[in-house]
Amino acid sequence: MTRPSKARIRQSFERAAPTYDSAAGIQRQICADLAAGLPAMTPARMLDAGCGTGHALAALCARFPAAQTVALDLSPAMLQRVKTPCSRLAGDLEHLPLADASLDLYWSSLAVQWCDLAAVLREARRVLVPQGLLALATLGPDTFRELRHAFAGVDAYAHTLDFHGPDEIGQIAADAGFATVSQKKTQKTEYFPDLRTLLRAVKAIGANQVGTGRRAGLMSRGTFQRAEAACEQLRTPAGLPLTYDVITLYAHS
Repeated sequence: MTRPSKARIRQSFERAAPTYDSAAGIQRQICADLAAGLPAMTPARMLDAGCGTGHALAALCARFPAAQTVALDLSPAMLQRVKTPCSRLAGDLEHLPLADASLDLYWSSLAVQWCDLAAVLREARRVLVPQGLLALATLGPDTFRELRHAFAGVDAYAHTLDFHGPDEIGQIAADAGFATVSQKKTQKTEYFPDLRTLLRAVKAIGANQVGTGRRAGLMSRGTFQRAEAACEQLRTPAGLPLTYDVITLYAHS
């Protein structure tokens, strides 16, 4: 399973930082759902891993006001937009700059799909205390299926990331030493008036890097028109759909 380089991911989110909040409606819904599933607990120390502009931090800090909070993201530009009082760290989820057994709650919403999941979960397990909680939301294989449909007959380039399925995620978590508490798969759909607006929205949240097999140059007008025609086959009364296949996982270390 290939991923974009860390440099490309960082660059994409650096560019998206000014536009992210205005385009992140689905992302906010997913954060709310992940928070709603948290069990009763009183963490002393918690991490928002891949915090972005910090949307989840306000709710987490309101729920756990006594907790020491760390916000970590690969993009310094995203961290600069975090408003909630916390410790900020620019860092990589695969190589956390944190001590062993230093956290009670590891929270991550829509970040680990950019990483080597096995490496991320090994690090999460390392930094959690015994019986610490992992709360994770990521994306499954049906994510952005409409883009794959639109470009399937147009070119041979990759237009979306590869995503792990629920069974794979559960097994990777078990291999990292976690005991799964619960796992759920849901879908959320956003609608757009046209393909151009849809693609701009994907870019606005920084999700336009796909790694190996991506198009290196600009798309021709003819290519875009063919993709547009294919995408129109999926139009609903609400507009052109874009699916987020959401997988949530709660697990104890």
